[in-house]
Amino acid sequence: MPDDLYLKLLFRRRMGHRLNLRNPTTFNEKLQWLKLNDRNSQYGKMVDKYEVRDYISETIGSEYLIPLLGVYNSFDEIDFSSLPNQFVLKCTHDSGGLVICKDKSQLDIDKAKMVINQSLKRDYYFLGREWPYKNIEPRIICEKYMVDESKEELNDYKIMCFNGKAKCTFVCSNRGSSSGLNIDIYDIDWNLMPVQRPGSPNSGIYTKKPKNYTQMIKYAEILAENNKFLRVDFYEINNQLYFGELTFYPNSGFKGFEPSEYDVLFGNWIEL
Repeated sequence: MPDDLYLKLLFRRRMGHRLNLRNPTTFNEKLQWLKLNDRNSQYGKMVDKYEVRDYISETIGSEYLIPLLGVYNSFDEIDFSSLPNQFVLKCTHDSGGLVICKDKSQLDIDKAKMVINQSLKRDYYFLGREWPYKNIEPRIICEKYMVDESKEELNDYKIMCFNGKAKCTFVCSNRGSSSGLNIDIYDIDWNLMPVQRPGSPNSGIYTKKPKNYTQMIKYAEILAENNKFLRVDFYEINNQLYFGELTFYPNSGFKGFEPSEYDVLFGNWIEL
């Protein structure tokens, strides 16, 4: 099925209304338009969780990368005896292929293999026609398990850049908790915005502005300089800044906002 027809059908199913590609106005509509019309061979490298490391090293510096412990073409290549007690396994070509090991003696290797192998077989491009993922070589990377000295759950700071300028930050917290993911949205001056994502409610807690916030904004805008939209993710661990990932289409452009006016507001910030 052609990409535009597929996206129109999926958009109506997920969002409950017609996708306007001739004159897109909302944030989610413009993400669909960008999937179809903004194609750069560099994008594949930017979303590949292994290849992006070179890009980050060249652009802002290798000191912001989480230490890499290994890269593998298959799960069976992993030598667990050589890995530290704690580590994280990720697939390079998708979202969700993740195994977090906090104690190697308790790791269920068979279950981990099932999770990773299922992810390796997944063609992430076909799910939402996110073009940058189309030609990525599926691989596995192993990274150091990062924890803050405070022992608190790490916040994920997602800097939303529109035409190269950071406009707001999505702060993701309580990931993996029984209550589910919380998302709080702060404007560029770190004021909490009265908006939330369906299924990911506000935490109800005011998050302190990260100590490295100014640096986050600076580097996010450097990385997003030539893009109509790019989300740049960072962590702050023991007061040090670390890069997370780059995303062109958050939630593949199929998740709204409450209230819905913010879908229009964020859409206005993208100049096609």
